[in-house]
Amino acid sequence: MEEKRPRWGGRTSNPAGAVSRSLVGSTPTLFRQPLAKTGRSIEADPMTADDHHDHGSELSPIAARVRALETILTEKGYVEPAVLDEIVESFESRIGPRYGARLVARAWTDPAFKKRLLDDATAAANSLGFDSPVGSDLIAVENSPQTHNMVVCTLCSCYPWEVLGLPPVWYKSAPYRSRAVIEPRAVLAEFGVALPPDTQIRVWDSTAETRFIVLPMRPAGTADWSEERLAELVTRDSMIGTGLPRTP
Repeated sequence: MEEKRPRWGGRTSNPAGAVSRSLVGSTPTLFRQPLAKTGRSIEADPMTADDHHDHGSELSPIAARVRALETILTEKGYVEPAVLDEIVESFESRIGPRYGARLVARAWTDPAFKKRLLDDATAAANSLGFDSPVGSDLIAVENSPQTHNMVVCTLCSCYPWEVLGLPPVWYKSAPYRSRAVIEPRAVLAEFGVALPPDTQIRVWDSTAETRFIVLPMRPAGTADWSEERLAELVTRDSMIGTGLPRTP
């Protein structure tokens, strides 16, 4: 099935310390969990067209800034382009969402691991021996027929790189960061996710200290599937909450 892309997109998260916004229908209610760590409530972060300027470059302002920084650091001998390319290639092709998919598939097949993942996702992820250990506080939130979880970073683009790889362009965009909080149901619809009206939507705000991964519901008809086969059904977007797993 062709991946749904929102019209505003680019190329195309009962944990302690977390804050989420829960919506049933269109009525928002702010849910605050016990703040064992510093938390931040979700607020809309809209940006107007005046915040963006087109100076005739094919690169976005951020991309142009990164390009300039990379050029300066390379010229001064602080970084090697080949090393940077290797790191990017690792996150794009070797890590990508594959590590996250392994976490989800293991949780689908191993009840004890699922409990561990929901209790302490950081420890659960690191127990699988990934190349890049999870350093931030990773929290797994589980979807159910009654609740759908969705992850955003309203401040910038905090993202669980170690298990999902590079963040998609749309995840870092101002429209997604604001609209995911203001109208999550509409945003999900643009990704092709239509939920029943009574399904509760919880939007989890990532921070530099706390990242989220969604544990999607296991597709029907996969009772006898192996962990490896199940991992093929897990998409990056399903672990952000803007998509669902592939159907068998």
